[in-house]
Amino acid sequence: MKSKDNPMSTTPCKWYNICPMKRFYEEGRVDKELIEKYCLGDYEKCRRYQLVEKGKFCPDYVLPNGEIDRRLS
Repeated sequence: MKSKDNPMSTTPCKWYNICPMKRFYEEGRVDKELIEKYCLGDYEKCRRYQLVEKGKFCPDYVLPNGEIDRRLS
């Protein structure tokens, strides 16, 4: 849950444990800042989260900020 005083979430995104971003972070392939900002922070702004919540497929190479990184495919 987020508050106005603390925009960081107290819990990670519900998809974090199965999201490829977690694995990519552990492998050193994505920056910590992306994980902190989206996966452990304001995950509702994550493009991956938005797609999955609508029942749409999200390729592994789509970053939380919506950028494409084909090196991740």
